Amino acid sequence: MLRRAVGGYKRGSFSQLWLHRRCIHTNVIDTLRARHFVQAVTSEAITKRVETPIAVYCGVDPTASSLHLGNMVTLMGLLHFSLAGHQAIPLVGNATGSIGDPSGRNTERIALDHKELAENVAGIEAQLIRFFSRGTQYALSRIPNLDPSSLKPVRVLHNADWYTGLGVLDFLGTVGRHARVGTMMARDSVKSRLQSVHGISFTEFSYQLLQAYDFWHLYHFHKCHVQIGGSDQWGNITAGTDLIHRMHGPQSDKSEAFGLTIPLLTTASGE
Repeated sequence: MLRRAVGGYKRGSFSQLWLHRRCIHTNVIDTLRARHFVQAVTSEAITKRVETPIAVYCGVDPTASSLHLGNMVTLMGLLHFSLAGHQAIPLVGNATGSIGDPSGRNTERIALDHKELAENVAGIEAQLIRFFSRGTQYALSRIPNLDPSSLKPVRVLHNADWYTGLGVLDFLGTVGRHARVGTMMARDSVKSRLQSVHGISFTEFSYQLLQAYDFWHLYHFHKCHVQIGGSDQWGNITAGTDLIHRMHGPQSDKSEAFGLTIPLLTTASGE
């Protein structure tokens, strides 16, 4: 299943699937599509936009002590952007990790205490650094004419850096003002939970606003124009592009933000 979901090949090692030379294109979107890495994009204009270097991010919540295979697939997509000369930003959700994403879950996550959360953050950050370091080294050994001087250093960020000190009233006055409850309730992650016997808490219901604000912050302060994630993240990603459009104005050049989702290894519920 892993090889079929990622590359569409039946033979060859995982690493051969990942950087098989026939699948390397000048445009990173073409590369990802050749590898069956693209489930959906918010706009086909993304293909033109990535012809020049931009910043791209993918978020990981530290709800466990280690990354899993699903994380690795989306991070491989982010690595491809890095190898194409874009600025890769893996985001550790040490703020949102204390809440938990309701996507693909039938029940609410168990809240982590501060010690466990800090340990998870440290472990995952170390894994991210090793992943991009070793992935880049492998690519340099396998891809002809890949110039290491053209690659930008990967920037690991933490979203607690911008949530610390942000008050509830400030958040509601900026992000909440632009949110539409009808749209929020229509997200698949919310609808499935509303139909379950456990329902959904306001905490997890508001998670999509936090992820949307992450995208806006990275867009505004780090010039990040693309967010990538698994296909179960579509609602959260479009919440971010919608927030950026609303805060900057839909007709403004400053509202240029894109989302890209990658097929899941399993169903959204983990089956």
